Amino acid sequence: MAKVLCVLYDDPVNGYPTTYARNDLPHLDGYPGGQTLPTPSAIDFTPGHLLGSVSGELGLRQYLESQGHTLVVTSDKDSDDSEFDRHLADADVVISQPFWPAYLTAERFARAPRLKLALTAGIGSDHVDLDAAIEHGVTVAEVTYCNSISVAEHVVMSILNLVRNFVPSHQIVLDGGWNIADAVARSYDVEGMHVGTVAAGRIGLAVLRRLAPFDMRLHYTDRHRLPAEVERELNLTFHETAADMVPHCDVVTINAPLHPETEGLFNDELIATMKRGAYLINTARARIADRDAVVRALESGQLAGYAGDVWFPQPAPADHPWRTMPNQGMTPHISGSSLSAQARYAAGTREILESFFGGTPIRDEYLIVDGGKLAGTGAHSYSTNR
Repeated sequence: MAKVLCVLYDDPVNGYPTTYARNDLPHLDGYPGGQTLPTPSAIDFTPGHLLGSVSGELGLRQYLESQGHTLVVTSDKDSDDSEFDRHLADADVVISQPFWPAYLTAERFARAPRLKLALTAGIGSDHVDLDAAIEHGVTVAEVTYCNSISVAEHVVMSILNLVRNFVPSHQIVLDGGWNIADAVARSYDVEGMHVGTVAAGRIGLAVLRRLAPFDMRLHYTDRHRLPAEVERELNLTFHETAADMVPHCDVVTINAPLHPETEGLFNDELIATMKRGAYLINTARARIADRDAVVRALESGQLAGYAGDVWFPQPAPADHPWRTMPNQGMTPHISGSSLSAQARYAAGTREILESFFGGTPIRDEYLIVDGGKLAGTGAHSYSTNR
């Protein structure tokens, strides 16, 4: 029997919810493009409930214990003697989330001789050292597409928040004021603006589709060019590289995975080529943007605003400069962890575990590393140092 080590974020400050704002979730027939929703044999949770925190346990305990497996759930992952590290030595499966990542470094792989599966409850497996996973023969999987639309919605919200100067305007209300001139002095319309996405995969393309009705002019760059019919449908302008694209854009949104080609991409040099007063949105991974270059660009006015929900490390320390830099719309890493998304990634996590323990193939679209090499979605989206 297996030991499953699951790292989730802490429960709400005032305790695990007993009631919720809504009674149900909308029904979805599938994902855009035809991929089916997760298909576990059953679920032991209520969709719409908080599953991604410690008490939610991703709805896995009843299933795993009924099969004779052991489930350990913790939020303690970063201290020198964390509960995660104490249990890692004899864990067969590690489950983590991008929002509260348990960083599986090469050193941690070396201390986990029994580890066979590193599973991301969500999408994005850059907290796993993929080279080390390949070296140790560990399968890496994630619940592809489970929260792509959730993130795309967050991107659109962030663009509107920044361009319309929503957060400072709302603060005026909270402070009891009516300072209209102060509120609108940084407020613009998105209509007619040029917006470009760095990567046009599931999230990037969903962002473009949602922005098209705003009559924005749409641009993209990606290592895989979209079909001509999609370019015509959305009137897209393709650029070979981000460097080619960003000088044309009023808004740039980053929707690429973190790998050696994207790490540090938005540095002082690239940001300097952007339009003065452009907006940068990053819900992908923090290290795609140079932390201090972003601060400098906001302070100088080269960037009119920066928003997103990805930080490094996560959770971000209290003195992280992105907490206090001007003209920002940062949130904790929440874009892909809405209660709607949690129902999908919890179900997908169980589907992957059922395949793994049942000896049946894990869906190709869920695979990042398998059989000692990049596989499935991983072969399409990631690169390694090998």
